[in-house]
Amino acid sequence: MNRQDGPFSYQRVLITGGAGFIGSHVVQRMLATAAEVAVVDNLSFGQKDWPPSTHERLHFITADIRDTSTLAQHFQAFRPDAVIHLAAIHFIPYCNQHPTEAADVNIMGTQQVLRCCELVQPRAVFIASTAAVYPIRDEANSEEMSTGPTDIYGISKLTDEWLAELFHRRTGLRTIIGRFFNAYGPNETNPHVIPEIVRQLLAGQRQLVLGDIRPQRDFIHVTDLVRAVELLLQAPEPDFGIFNIGTGVEYSVAEILRICEQILGETIQVIPDPARFRKVERMHLRADSHKLQQLTAWQPQVDMRSGLQELLLGDRS
Repeated sequence: MNRQDGPFSYQRVLITGGAGFIGSHVVQRMLATAAEVAVVDNLSFGQKDWPPSTHERLHFITADIRDTSTLAQHFQAFRPDAVIHLAAIHFIPYCNQHPTEAADVNIMGTQQVLRCCELVQPRAVFIASTAAVYPIRDEANSEEMSTGPTDIYGISKLTDEWLAELFHRRTGLRTIIGRFFNAYGPNETNPHVIPEIVRQLLAGQRQLVLGDIRPQRDFIHVTDLVRAVELLLQAPEPDFGIFNIGTGVEYSVAEILRICEQILGETIQVIPDPARFRKVERMHLRADSHKLQQLTAWQPQVDMRSGLQELLLGDRS
């Protein structure tokens, strides 16, 4: 079943983590649908000026998702008919270095958000998960394949998926889980590989200090990811579902560097940094997104060259 044409189905959307990388783009898209939007963010990673804070339909709430009473007050005051839960600690090296904090924010924070959803009964709840819930495998990952996270971040997000499923069973509220693959684009807040490459190149460096450039990842431009979230919310079914959000195409870091060379017309060299090499590395991580495509007719629209050109030159044309 494809998405039905027509206006966006939700008038009041609450977004946790709306000042972060993906969240700031989700906020802009939701405002473009004419929805009234509330952002809940403690600004530990995000930037308050990324969402258009002066917009008349945007309400910014500085709060931590683990603060149960404050969170509940804002949920009850705003009464959202859709909740998009993005707030989390995402950067895997940070999660590995601070496992207790990562588990507290990502698991207990999600539990508090779901409790607030139970209070206000929105028509739909979207929970952001991750491709890190999958084990190391060479082939594309479909939603029916086994999970097997290899780090605390993946473990915490798989736990979120279980909490979300229990929440749906208990409440009957429509609950959608999106497993995000490697998003990139403007407003990135963590030193993932693409923003790190772009940072060094924009600083004038042509000898880049990087880790292993062999691993291949399914990189998805943030605007394509946000469009998938919107389409999943807009779809008339299912009442509960898990969906991969990725392009199905892999690029190695070495291939990304070659594209950057083409865009800049300059040679780029790599200085390997042993500290950036992971002890356990996936050589492949790719999405099978047929389930998403069959439900919504979604297709990625931003190719890697265009996305990198936007970051390096400020132009995606």
